[in-house]
Amino acid sequence: MLQSLDILQSAHLNMIDYRMNLLEMKEHNVPGSARYVIRRYEAPQFWSAQDAGMLVYHYDKHNAEDNFFELRFCITGNKYCSIKNCMACKESDDCKSHETLDVFSFHFSSSFLYQFVHNIKLASRKDEVLAFKHPSSFHKLFSVCSRKRMSLDALLNNNFNGAASNIYINVKVHELLLTSVECLIDEKDSGFACKFLDDESGRDRIYKAREILLDHIGNPITIKELSRKIAMNECYLKKGFKEIFGTTIFDFYQQQRMEHAKYLLYEKSLSVTDVSDLLGYSSISHFSAAFKKHTGLKPCELLK
Repeated sequence: MLQSLDILQSAHLNMIDYRMNLLEMKEHNVPGSARYVIRRYEAPQFWSAQDAGMLVYHYDKHNAEDNFFELRFCITGNKYCSIKNCMACKESDDCKSHETLDVFSFHFSSSFLYQFVHNIKLASRKDEVLAFKHPSSFHKLFSVCSRKRMSLDALLNNNFNGAASNIYINVKVHELLLTSVECLIDEKDSGFACKFLDDESGRDRIYKAREILLDHIGNPITIKELSRKIAMNECYLKKGFKEIFGTTIFDFYQQQRMEHAKYLLYEKSLSVTDVSDLLGYSSISHFSAAFKKHTGLKPCELLK
């Protein structure tokens, strides 16, 4: 899920890797309504990430007008064709379809969400979040269930036009809001299971740990060393990292090393020996075994 996480974190800032080929972009930005952007990219070669979703809750008690609630999704496995609807594509020799990586961002302002909460008693964490009564910002990762996937696919492929299209899109956006909130917010009594993550400084140190790991992609660092660098005990570091990023420190680091290895082998055409050395492996055999476990391929199979 980590590749998807990077996409989700950068999507709202339009910072997705410039090397990715943007096939299509759809925007809906009507005042007083939910805003969304759908970007369809040609799926990168050797892409192996799973579908993922992220909920972002931004709260600023001093600037209520800046509060927002956002849903982001990274979806794979679809096709895009500029000539015809690929839902009926017969995979002919002249087919122009592309496997896609579809990135969705739905932005809900506090004024838009007010319609759902202004006349009710706030009875759950879900209600508090939608009414912007939860006192601190947070974000959460979640899996993409079949209901959410169907709503997202419907936004990509439907035959409605004019007013009917607006009604249909509104229904699907509201479905996504409902299913995302229901399956996430009510699962816990607070934004985070680890209470120290309710403090912004605690979250910042976990993000700093991630940056340090990426900086040491060719020079492995121990968890003890990492905990010292961010001034957090090892137990908190491991628990906080798992909650925010949905994976262990070791699995995250290994996945990033292998993704970098794929780039060095395929894009830079470096030798297996050079890549093994650059990533800090003690032997080519150790690197090859780790690479095969992560990708299902031998390193030499990516060499041009």
